[in-house]
Order: sequence, then C-alpha cells, then structure tokens
Amino acid sequence: MLMTFLDTNILLYAISSAPEEEEKRNTARAILRRDQLVVSVQVLQEFYVQATRSSRPDPLSHEEASALISNWLRFQVVPLTVAVLQNALNLKSLHPISCWDAAIVSAASAAGCPVLFAEDLKHGQDYGGVQVSNPFFGSDF
Repeated sequence: MLMTFLDTNILLYAISSAPEEEEKRNTARAILRRDQLVVSVQVLQEFYVQATRSSRPDPLSHEEASALISNWLRFQVVPLTVAVLQNALNLKSLHPISCWDAAIVSAASAAGCPVLFAEDLKHGQDYGGVQVSNPFFGSDF
C-alpha cells in the first residue's frame, strides 16, 4: 500500500457531528483505519486549533483534542524543518496555492508520499511527484 499523506480536513471531518457531513465523516474515519498514513506537525497543529475553536458548533476540549493527537502519533509524523519550509516556498512560487498548502505538499514530498488526501487542493493535480486525491470526490480513495 502506498504511503498517503493526510491534510487537516480529513482529521476534522472524522470528528464532525454535523448531519450534512455524515458521508464525509464516514469516509474520513475509514481512511484513518488504514495503514501507511502520514501527517505533519503542521497538520496536527491545524487540527487542534480548528477542533477546539469556540466558534465551532461542536468544539472539542483541550483534553479531547490532545487525546486524538496522541492517538494519531501512530502515523508517521513529518517535523517542521528548514528544508520543508524552503521546498514549500519553492512550491508556492511555482503553483497558485497558499503557503500553508505548499507546506503540506512539501511535507508529503519529504515523507516520500506519492498521494496527498486533501479536499481544498485541485483533485488530480501533481506537485512534483505528490498527487492530490480528494477522497470525497467520487470513490477513488
């Protein structure tokens, strides 16, 4: 099985209690049961910030979010490094994506992941050997 990098939205859908996100929640939870998953420190930080924000309809407590992050440390975790940052800045100059998205693509590349599961980037786009796959777009995950 290929190493697959997860964007933050996969983790967030997995905890969603919104009825209109049931299908995405089920898909995200199925993904999280797979092997060969990779995240970055950035993804875990983004998850914490978004999952615990008070404006969220169903915010997690610090303890709940921390416990989930601890559980997800079973995945390979890519650290934030100068090399990841420099590659992200290069990707940002080559592609019309945000610096944050470029950092996620860069971390996926650093981990040797050919696939990045993400909803916010263009499905099928290849960023120097990292191809975006939207697992909520059709059934190709």
